[in-house]
Amino acid sequence: MTADSNDHSSSGPDENPPCAGEEIAGGTLTRADLARAIQSAVGLPRREAAELVEMVLGEIIDRLISREEVKLSSFGTFSVREKPERVGRNPRTGAGAKISARLVVTFKPSSILRARIEGGDVSGEFAAATDDVRAEA
Repeated sequence: MTADSNDHSSSGPDENPPCAGEEIAGGTLTRADLARAIQSAVGLPRREAAELVEMVLGEIIDRLISREEVKLSSFGTFSVREKPERVGRNPRTGAGAKISARLVVTFKPSSILRARIEGGDVSGEFAAATDDVRAEA
């Protein structure tokens, strides 16, 4: 792997994996990246960290399948909604085509996440939300 590569999915043992809070500029965050971040931050063995990631993602998926909203404080809300059947158009020919009704997963980012992405200072809001989550545990 080259020094300027953004692919963290095949980190070798002598390379530094991304740590919790470390940005992967222009890259894609994978399950393996999440497991490495947990391993680094908490000190769990890699296999247990990967199992933890799978458990969390599995719980989110199960809730979405049950049509429940998944609300993650200071992150956002995932939900499933129905899109009705509609008529679409083929962009090349202009011919109408029936698009069947379907279910889609939507994500609405929290105001804290939106502000952080836009570069705003929400450290106080994020800390308060994190403290609320810790108090619930």
